[in-house]
Amino acid sequence: MVGRPDDLPRWVYVPAALGAAFVVLPLAGIAVKVDWPHFWSLISSPSATTALQLSLRTAAASTVLCVLLGVPMALVLARSRAAVVRILRPLVLLPLVLPPVVGGIALLYAFGRLGLLGRYLEAAGVHIAFTTTAVVLAQTFVSLPFLVIALEGAARTAGADYELVAATLGARPSAVWWRVTLPLLTPGLVSGSVLAFARSLGEFGATLTFAGSLEGVTRTLPLAIYLQRVSDAEAAAAMSLLLVAVAVVVVGVLGARQWGRIR
Repeated sequence: MVGRPDDLPRWVYVPAALGAAFVVLPLAGIAVKVDWPHFWSLISSPSATTALQLSLRTAAASTVLCVLLGVPMALVLARSRAAVVRILRPLVLLPLVLPPVVGGIALLYAFGRLGLLGRYLEAAGVHIAFTTTAVVLAQTFVSLPFLVIALEGAARTAGADYELVAATLGARPSAVWWRVTLPLLTPGLVSGSVLAFARSLGEFGATLTFAGSLEGVTRTLPLAIYLQRVSDAEAAAAMSLLLVAVAVVVVGVLGARQWGRIR
């Protein structure tokens, strides 16, 4: 009997199952630890609600900033053949592998009170470090490469043929950008935006280093969970499960779009 082309050796399922268990078991551990009779009161406390609202607002703001900066960056990386662009590409993607704490220190030395740019901003009366703006910048720093990678791949896949045709028909560059380029890149833009939002929502190290942990100002949900794990483990478990639920929704939206494209 001839097997199907997509049949796999049976032994492959063993490490696959172990990998799935490695991911699922810690999440199950959180669910077991949660004090379910008091779950709602734990996640609806003023500190948890404030942290969640701040996380959602800053993640949304950083995602918008990622789109504004990341779309042009991805197009330049995908279409430009300049040597300087090839040199700069690894630097643009560096936050993917850079420890978040190091990213926070880098932001502090750039935009802090005595930073490269921060000293001039301070002289002008603009304060960034340890403010909500610092949270948005920290989240943008770590999540921007996710959007750039997703969009760059979409741009390379789509190619430039349609844009070339539009240009030969007399369309101006701006018209080609809005009517041809962006519609072609919409699937990649949506996927990249979802990834950037999810990464921003879970950001911890760069935020703590660059923005601190001021309740209602810079204390996002990951920071609140970190602080609660010492003083109130049950509240930390409940808020962790809440963050997992939000992440599942975000990943589910992305997965649904990908499945729809495959079908």
